[in-house]
Amino acid sequence: MSEFQERISHYYHEENYNCAETIIHAANDHYHLNITDEDMKLFGGFGGGMYLGMVCGGLVASVAVISRMVVERSAKEEKEKVRPKIQQMVKTFRDHLGGLTCVELKPKYHTKEDGCYRTISLAAEALEMTIEKIKENN
Repeated sequence: MSEFQERISHYYHEENYNCAETIIHAANDHYHLNITDEDMKLFGGFGGGMYLGMVCGGLVASVAVISRMVVERSAKEEKEKVRPKIQQMVKTFRDHLGGLTCVELKPKYHTKEDGCYRTISLAAEALEMTIEKIKENN
């Protein structure tokens, strides 16, 4: 298990965070994003697809991680640089997990014993793959 995956397991199982919170906490540690604990609370409402089965919170947090890494001041001003990286994140997530929403993903990966851990673990893999592709292209 990679160091990043160990952090994912820790935050999900031991700290009891949801999918979005788990990704943002683990990525903050692993990639040294300097996001404060207070700011990470912003991700609390994205769990369970915003509690409606919509876009997976793991994807939302992954997009936030990519944004934190590439946006210098304003994504609107830097959209030609930012857009392809965010699109790559979404594409990699969809290809790796087979969907974007909790409604699609929960039947595939959710278990009574381990909740959404498998989804979050795969989301973390998709994030790592995207970051590697971004690094290769820079």
